[in-house]
Amino acid sequence: MPGKTPMRKNCLFFTSAEAAEKANFRPCLRCRPELAPGNAPVDNAHRVADRLVQRIEEGLLEEHEGLDEIAAEFGLSSRQLRRIVQQELGVSPLELKQTRRMLLAKQLLTETRLPIIDIAFASGFSSLRRFNDVFQARYRMTPGALRKEVNQPVQAHPGDVAQLRLSYRPPYDWPATLGYLQQRLMKEVEAVEGDVYRRTVALGNYRGWISVSHLAAKNALSVEFSTSLTPVLPALLRRLRDLFDLNAQPLLIAAHLRQDPLLTDSIHHYPGLRVPGAFDGFELGVRAILGQQVTVKAATTLSSRFAQAFGEPCVTPFADLSRYSARPQRVADATIDEIAGLGIVSARARAIQAFASACAAGTLRFNATLTPDEIMTLLVSLPGIGPWTAHYIAMRALRWPDAFPKEDIAIRKNLGGLSPRAAEQRSQQWRPWRSYAVMHIWKSLS
Repeated sequence: MPGKTPMRKNCLFFTSAEAAEKANFRPCLRCRPELAPGNAPVDNAHRVADRLVQRIEEGLLEEHEGLDEIAAEFGLSSRQLRRIVQQELGVSPLELKQTRRMLLAKQLLTETRLPIIDIAFASGFSSLRRFNDVFQARYRMTPGALRKEVNQPVQAHPGDVAQLRLSYRPPYDWPATLGYLQQRLMKEVEAVEGDVYRRTVALGNYRGWISVSHLAAKNALSVEFSTSLTPVLPALLRRLRDLFDLNAQPLLIAAHLRQDPLLTDSIHHYPGLRVPGAFDGFELGVRAILGQQVTVKAATTLSSRFAQAFGEPCVTPFADLSRYSARPQRVADATIDEIAGLGIVSARARAIQAFASACAAGTLRFNATLTPDEIMTLLVSLPGIGPWTAHYIAMRALRWPDAFPKEDIAIRKNLGGLSPRAAEQRSQQWRPWRSYAVMHIWKSLS
């Protein structure tokens, strides 16, 4: 646990970390405050609580799964886990689970015309009766009464389509985010048309599609989805928040990065520039391996071939969406020749198969149980995955705001032709938001 805060009269204060270091002070070796928020040892309790929320939203924390199993993932006892959740969030794990369910149910009742029984199951309740009882106890009204009281107009959609909003902190550079994703599309799996992003979705045993557009006046994204995905809606919405970096605090990030004159103009011209994440960690990992030492265009061509070869075919209302993304087990079972036959060099084909095998076996999981450093260590232990690929995966699939692929040629060139080691040193003043600095370098300095 962090040490007791000393008395103010015994403290010295500095305006920046650099000034403190100049005065011969160093960051605490135990707390490591220089790491990205949420990833330092001092933030471990917060990270555990956040992971529990993620487990709930991913639909993995079911009635039959006790806290002992969850706690074991973090090397904790169920008692320690309860204490951490109570300390960080002010509620018990059961109360946390109930609150997240009720918030989703309330949003679905007010923003969609989904049947109430579908909302009950989508929110994680095992029966309509249980849903009504909890709703009545929490809100002192029935779900139907809330829907009638709100009585706000909801845009009509076909019976197999629904719509929700996902809010963000402004500003948000939607054109930049959409442009970045468009340049890296896996054809048949993803598509961009006008100002709209679409993709197929496979979560567990559920299949469908989503369509995302920007509501600038509402500081939100509009998500249209096939109702076949309603049972996995919590997981779907969380992944979309990660994909579009909706939890970022752009004003805080900009205030820190604009202290470097190199980034000042870019921050002025591109306020709200985000770090596009990943809807699926395995999908992004394959894309990162295919992007090694080739152009973005070449990697996009290869990733599209890969999806066509290993992705499950499907039918959607959109002509350009006809396949689900490849799954780890399917790729792990493929031969090196099958992968290399797509025009992928043999070294990368072996790297992709090894990566898929680690994901299929559960050795490599994209979750908050391990720190980004630990996951990157696992990644670079696989054949064909070096630091650049590991940091790129961490930047997007792990949502690590302090990733820095120092080997990246474009970054080094735009920093004046620095060596990887020198680029790493130059990046220290951007911490803990180096991922965002990278986006500005790629956007403005290339």
